Amino acid sequence: MSPEVTAFFDEATNTISYVLRDPQGTACAVVDSVLDFDYASGRTDTRSADAIIAFVRDRGYEVQWLLESHVHADHLSAAPYLQQELGGRIGIGENIRLVQDTFGKVFNEGTEFQRDGSQFDRLFREGDSFHIGQLRGDVLHTPGHTPACLTYVIGDAAFVGDTLFMPDFGTARCDFPGGSSEMLYASIQKILALPDETRIFVGHDYKAPGRDEYAWETTVGEQKARNVHVGDGRSADEFVRMRDDRDATLAMPRLIIPSLQVNMRAGRMPPPDESGDVYLKVPVDKL
Repeated sequence: MSPEVTAFFDEATNTISYVLRDPQGTACAVVDSVLDFDYASGRTDTRSADAIIAFVRDRGYEVQWLLESHVHADHLSAAPYLQQELGGRIGIGENIRLVQDTFGKVFNEGTEFQRDGSQFDRLFREGDSFHIGQLRGDVLHTPGHTPACLTYVIGDAAFVGDTLFMPDFGTARCDFPGGSSEMLYASIQKILALPDETRIFVGHDYKAPGRDEYAWETTVGEQKARNVHVGDGRSADEFVRMRDDRDATLAMPRLIIPSLQVNMRAGRMPPPDESGDVYLKVPVDKL
């Protein structure tokens, strides 16, 4: 089956969120939603999520899943807000526990922060399946960018998060804690083993040099032939050397500090203090 896929592009973070619908009914899922955040003022905004809410309500869709491909380091998730407004279960990879343990220490969260993934409704593992109406979704564990990265294969579509970008832009960085260029290469081979006609929907786009428009849909066949980092049969050793050298030149994402603290809590803010105020921490010399 071929899900109907609608993309929502957030230019502030270059993130693409998706609503995918069972073509035989009204059941749908939302993949990698965005909560707008102004770092300078510390203010949140729901305009990106509200666009998804309006789209879903206007068409009478029923949200069954709010799927996270991983713990994002470049934008805050709007999953709890969407769940409040539209329903659905929040899902992520079971290795969220590793991410929570790592960054619970980085942000000195203490023992009150649960590191068991209990903030999410479903923890997926390799080989799990789920349904969106009559659509079957299958889970591939595709670590390398982070330990908890998943690819959701739903009908003829694969939602790869940050693992792969458009063919002219390449692949995800691997220098975050728990990342590995060796693991990323192996994960990409798992995705490229899908049928060539499988549609691939990427999590971000930055317009590669020479390309004027943003893009987010490609195919397995196109990735195998043209991906500038792994296409045309590039070996694991070549990829690892390239990826590690490139990652050594990259700055941290602009929103990594708020994003990690919120997203490891399934998109929820840290608990308020006794006055009801919410604060995010800035670790010094930790990232």
